Amino acid sequence: MTVNEPIDPRVRLAIAQWPSDAPRGAVSTFCAEHRISRKTFCELRKRARIEGPAAALEPRSRRPRSSPSKLHNSIKSQAVQVRAALEASGLDHGPISVHDKMHAMGMEAVPSIASLARIFRETGVARFEPKKKPRSAWRRFVYPAPNACWQLDATEYVLTGGRKCVIFQLIDDHSRYAVASHVAWGETAADAIIVFDKAVLAHGVPQRLLSDNGVALNPSRRGFSGQLVNHVSTLGTEAITGKPYKPTTQGKNERFHQTLFRYRDKQPFADTLTNLQAQVDAFDDIYNSERPHQGLPGRVTPEVAWNATPKADPPRPKPEQPFFARTAGRAIRPVPAPADLPADITVRTLNSAGTFTLARVIYIVGGQHRHKQVLVIVDGDNIAVSDLDGEILIEHTRAPAGVTYVGNGRPRGPRPRTTGPSPMS
Repeated sequence: MTVNEPIDPRVRLAIAQWPSDAPRGAVSTFCAEHRISRKTFCELRKRARIEGPAAALEPRSRRPRSSPSKLHNSIKSQAVQVRAALEASGLDHGPISVHDKMHAMGMEAVPSIASLARIFRETGVARFEPKKKPRSAWRRFVYPAPNACWQLDATEYVLTGGRKCVIFQLIDDHSRYAVASHVAWGETAADAIIVFDKAVLAHGVPQRLLSDNGVALNPSRRGFSGQLVNHVSTLGTEAITGKPYKPTTQGKNERFHQTLFRYRDKQPFADTLTNLQAQVDAFDDIYNSERPHQGLPGRVTPEVAWNATPKADPPRPKPEQPFFARTAGRAIRPVPAPADLPADITVRTLNSAGTFTLARVIYIVGGQHRHKQVLVIVDGDNIAVSDLDGEILIEHTRAPAGVTYVGNGRPRGPRPRTTGPSPMS
């Protein structure tokens, strides 16, 4: 018989009616036959002798008469109030956050994290998620020092009146410290450079810059380098990206977006970029210095983690490219175009999609040639496009009447997923 298995009522009755003149060894034999201990036999026999035979027939509760560690209703109420205050402020309000906040407030008898989770479920203020992956299943990766790697990403936000804008957020991978934020009307390379320069001016040059594969951030996997990549490379910073369709590589920044929007949901709507920038800056101050980060050892604030470890050495700047010079506006000055060109050859600057327009027809050269100057050579119905050195990039046939777009023979839209590993992985 196991420890928690109930004793058969017939066995209880036999113990209650046990004769006082039973022979020596009968108790041991009886306990062995019915697989109970002598202690249980003696307790039931004593109960039947003191309280009567009927008292030994029903099992009694094993619940203790007192629970010194039981939480009082006042403590439970305080925990729920602290959680409500954090939620109203737009901050994390899970059991860990409430536990740290109650300690920071100097409250006595702070419940454990498990007790807080149970209290929130019992009061109905938190939902039960049995399918959520436990923390023990997480695989963490972190750079060893501040400025060893920064993560840059942009997220969309809507101002009053339905006007859309983006928020660039740049954080340090090691400490989760928000090094800079910038609000702009769109996700452009120029604004990405602005937020990077703002962080460099305040905290120095990082060794690496991690971002996604967006055209404004790092289009290296698309076959060409962007303005941001060229800019950070001149400072010696290595621009790296995550694999396509793998946003978990930038998971720290994605989680940072979630924290920002949770805070913004509790704030008044911003009507201008200036007001939104002020609110984002206020959030960065709270995030860096007041909010304990659950992803850091000891659940310290990002500011504490930033100051706890010496910063990584800055990289060595790379020399400027020979035929390109950067102006104050950070635009690339093109190579001077050839002079005295024939009448059938013109100089065109491709747009951001790598196309040009001729006789109201759009001809595509390729996205890898965006913003470049090219030579357009027209010979009857044949149209050739070359770079300024004379190397042919693509050839087209003049479009018939009614056609307004001529492609380059490559499929439009996202590239198909490959089964093999990427050479840049």
